[in-house]
Amino acid sequence: QVRLLESGGGLVQAGGSLSLSCAASGHTFEHYRAAWFRQGPGKERELVAAISWGGGTIYYADSVKGRFNISRDNAKNMMYLQMNGLKPEDTAVYYCAADSRLIITTVDYDYWGQGTQVTVSS
Repeated sequence: QVRLLESGGGLVQAGGSLSLSCAASGHTFEHYRAAWFRQGPGKERELVAAISWGGGTIYYADSVKGRFNISRDNAKNMMYLQMNGLKPEDTAVYYCAADSRLIITTVDYDYWGQGTQVTVSS
């Protein structure tokens, strides 16, 4: 079982940047696909970005393409989400997720963090 812990959320003005981190423990993270999801107020949870175990395959939702960057450091059991050009509609609780499946864009991840709040003011 993998335990995931997000950090780095906060309050930022529109146009600003935030960097989220996800620390994994309890299993070999390097063999796991991983992703960032978010759930805004009154909205369904959505997949924001995903990355394969080796980092060779990456997916971004259209809403964040060109503004967000997902990366991972398997040696440190870490995953990151650099968010630039933030907009009020990016306000949400952001979750990291991981498991051993291969297709990174399916949403049926087994392991989830507790989430970190990102609030973007206009």
